[in-house]
Amino acid sequence: MTQFADISRLSLNQATTQRWSLREAVEGCARAGIPAIGIWRDKLEAAGLDAAVRLVRDAGLRVSSLCRGGMFPAATAAERQARIDDNRRAIEHAAALGADVLVLVCGPAPGKEIQAARAMVADAVEQLIPFAAERGVRMGIEPLHPMYAGDRSVITTLAEALDEVERFGSPHVGVVIDTYHVWWDPYLFAQIGRAAGHILGFHVCDWLVPTPHMLLGRGMIGDGVIEFRPIRAAVEAAGYRGPIEVEIFNQAIWDMPGDVVLALMRERFVEYV
Repeated sequence: MTQFADISRLSLNQATTQRWSLREAVEGCARAGIPAIGIWRDKLEAAGLDAAVRLVRDAGLRVSSLCRGGMFPAATAAERQARIDDNRRAIEHAAALGADVLVLVCGPAPGKEIQAARAMVADAVEQLIPFAAERGVRMGIEPLHPMYAGDRSVITTLAEALDEVERFGSPHVGVVIDTYHVWWDPYLFAQIGRAAGHILGFHVCDWLVPTPHMLLGRGMIGDGVIEFRPIRAAVEAAGYRGPIEVEIFNQAIWDMPGDVVLALMRERFVEYV
């Protein structure tokens, strides 16, 4: 047994059990004794907001995050405004669910102007801060691995995300650290230290070698090359004590029975994280 050998902070990110509805995921967490869940907006929409609020409340679960907001850059001002409005709806839903954070996957450039896209991200987040503050919701900028810069996010390093957070200077904006996206960074531990007081979420899954798929190639904890405990220790030294979400995009895992996935997730979390 180690100081980490418990699941009191473990959270199921719904991406890990993609085939399950929100009700199935909530009931699965209850059976497995997993105390928190990270909800995805498509699952929330399918369940209905009021029903979702009742589901998690009746199960006694904590909502660790709502995924996802962001996707801010767009070719026209009208499209950008529509995306900001969509994020306002996401903030309202996060507040209704009692979610700790709305995770922001910031979006790709609409063309080849990556620096302009980064400016669009900053402008959109800045516009949303008062709205989020009024509703008690924090927005977590999640830097994605650079291989996703062309189709998912122009924010690709923890340092870059922190530059934005420090510029805003708001307690309602911080960072979400996902091991899959940052483990490779030679400056990771220095940047985690810099992030003290700004870490709003911590996600874990493994990097498989070889990587079987650019999107659906994340591994179950312990099946890849990431050493989780030094990263967790650094995140905790930086002051984060919140839920730790397991978020895995992998078709082979999605094809497994959900209860089997949750049992394996619990076992590997205790063993490796």
